[in-house]
Amino acid sequence: MARFKGLQEMLKRYRRPGDIVFAWVFLALSVFLASQIGTQSPWTGTRQLFAQPAFWPTVALGLMTLFAALHLLSSSLSPRIAGRWREVWEWLRALEYAGWFMAYVWVVPQAGYLLATIAFALFLGLRAGYRTWGMFGVLAVMAVVIVVLFKGFLQVRIPGGAIYEILPDGLRAFMLTYF
Repeated sequence: MARFKGLQEMLKRYRRPGDIVFAWVFLALSVFLASQIGTQSPWTGTRQLFAQPAFWPTVALGLMTLFAALHLLSSSLSPRIAGRWREVWEWLRALEYAGWFMAYVWVVPQAGYLLATIAFALFLGLRAGYRTWGMFGVLAVMAVVIVVLFKGFLQVRIPGGAIYEILPDGLRAFMLTYF
């Protein structure tokens, strides 16, 4: 048993406390995706096994579920480390930025690409802890450069904002084309 003590100490040093929560969530996601494979990828009787549209997704999801179960088993057998819920909270905090992105996607058709990009760049800079006027200037210039690059040079088609409807005809056409 003494020879495993060094291994246990090494595992304790490198393990993350939220590992068991991650293992449960990943296993649940794997089982859910595996249960949906029949509705998402068809099995046709006219092809060989390896040419079936559902074969490789089924193999991938089967292995994903197997390894998720093994991960859960190893996490369950490992010693507990304090701080599990603190780490899980850090993971959940990262989802805040996905929410901000969804809000941005909703605001762009209302306010227009330029105005929404400047507003969200400034707000996210404030959220990230930047407080100086110089940094807000850099963020605003960066937002304008992004808009000009995407709409002007790369000609990415992004719908114009509803706010552009109140602009005079010439300015509205310019804003819809370039901003």
